[in-house]
Amino acid sequence: MPNKRLSMRQLREILRLRLQADLSVRQIQRSLRVSVGAVSKVLSKAAELDIDWAAVEALDDVQLANRFYPKADNRQSNQFEMPNWREVHQELSRKGMTKHLLWEEYTQQYPNRSYSYPQYCHHYQVWQRKQRRSMRQTHRAGEKLFVDYAGQTVPVVSGTTGEVRFAQIFVAVMGASNYTFAEATWTQNQADWLGSHLRAFEFLGGVPELVIPDNLKSGVSKACRYDPDVNAAYQQLAAHYGTAIVPARPYKPKDKVKAEVGVQIIERCILARLRHQTFFSLAELNTC
Repeated sequence: MPNKRLSMRQLREILRLRLQADLSVRQIQRSLRVSVGAVSKVLSKAAELDIDWAAVEALDDVQLANRFYPKADNRQSNQFEMPNWREVHQELSRKGMTKHLLWEEYTQQYPNRSYSYPQYCHHYQVWQRKQRRSMRQTHRAGEKLFVDYAGQTVPVVSGTTGEVRFAQIFVAVMGASNYTFAEATWTQNQADWLGSHLRAFEFLGGVPELVIPDNLKSGVSKACRYDPDVNAAYQQLAAHYGTAIVPARPYKPKDKVKAEVGVQIIERCILARLRHQTFFSLAELNTC
């Protein structure tokens, strides 16, 4: 770890409080909020140099820095020194490490060419954002169909008993064209899940090369980032229609963004408009 080094302002103030105001080490530490060790090192160096306050006042910042920190880069410059953010990022992975400590060490290394702490944090955040790489998804016509259920349900009232059941909304969206199919089913179980796929294919007038579902139990028995298990019935449907099932990776929302946008559109443009309408059958809901 680099040797503890103070800013020029702190260095001058320590010397003033000791050589002019005659304060103790503890009093200086409480006044400037620096460590006792840092204060002691400065005062020891001052004693070694046999320097008094009048001599300190006669020195500019570069001369003073050269006397107390002869091995450091003490050049005056209008150009700030940008930290090595990759090294900063690695250091922050250490337990107990903070940005403020790293900033203090940075200011000690470049006392006249260092950023303020808020600027330091800002530049680090800018660097972090640049490291976040994401691959742009491209979709060929007819290649991918994204499927999911809307989070919102629709109440359906039985005309004979008055019982209210809540219909699930299946949504399928083509990747390239955003052509969207939606229908209501009673459940999200396997029979309804597979049936909705069949009707989606009929509506689209063809079968996509890939179907991208979320990790719903009706389609994926075991969710896994690299090797998910697709249910046998779902796999058989894919084999029959000559398509492939490629489940979205768990906790990777960008894999299914098309489905999520499609669900949002269905909820805002259709379901929101139907909120005051009463439906008495699933068929009535699907034909509205």
